[in-house]
Amino acid sequence: MSAESEPTLSAPPVTGLDDESALRLLRDGRLEVAGRLVEATNMTLYCTVRLGGLAAACVYKPVRGERPLWDFPDGTLAAREVAAYEVSVATGWRIVPPTVYRDGPFGPGMCQLWIDADPEADLMALIRSRQPALRRMAVFDAVVNNADRKGGHLLPLADGHVYGVDHGVCFSTEDKLRTVLWQWRGKPLSREAVNVLARLERDLEQGRLGRRLRELVTLAEVEATWTRVRRLLDTGLHPRPSQDWPALPWPPI
Repeated sequence: MSAESEPTLSAPPVTGLDDESALRLLRDGRLEVAGRLVEATNMTLYCTVRLGGLAAACVYKPVRGERPLWDFPDGTLAAREVAAYEVSVATGWRIVPPTVYRDGPFGPGMCQLWIDADPEADLMALIRSRQPALRRMAVFDAVVNNADRKGGHLLPLADGHVYGVDHGVCFSTEDKLRTVLWQWRGKPLSREAVNVLARLERDLEQGRLGRRLRELVTLAEVEATWTRVRRLLDTGLHPRPSQDWPALPWPPI
């Protein structure tokens, strides 16, 4: 993540923070706004969050700062970001940084741990690569129906892990998959992916994931998520671009 004029935080991004501690910090800590990411479409605030002796950088996107969209209900993008985090947790792939829905200085919204991407990473080379981390993300995006997987929404780390951010336009009941990660289109899913998808199907039907998503998106959207998972399992293939929807987000980076 980057800002056009990135503010200086008194609390730098935290490394080595486990997810449970990060969630508690994000959920219960005191938010201090340091600046705004001016290139973001919706209001995206760069903050410090503090709890006890712990502090970290984070992103806060208040609902009141969401621009209306013709194809998504108003005021729902923050909850969709949290829903994407819940799916990420259920996969075990840790694609989405720790994310919570909470109140803040500008009202309720999404709060997500700030991730410092590797400044030496070549984003264009990454997008064209076939790294396992990206292949997992391609499956994840197919599950959540991500309509906006830009290259700039990839956060590669020096250790090879790749985070994905900006999931406000996910979970539509209509096929809206738009992504720069089409390297595996029509290719067989990995055995790992099949195992993860089978677990997701069960968790959506009768587990915590289904219950949690129903708190964040509509019942029809939860059912559509299950249908996408079932379709991936039935075909055993990565999806191909739709003929009825643009395959690439714009701009792609």
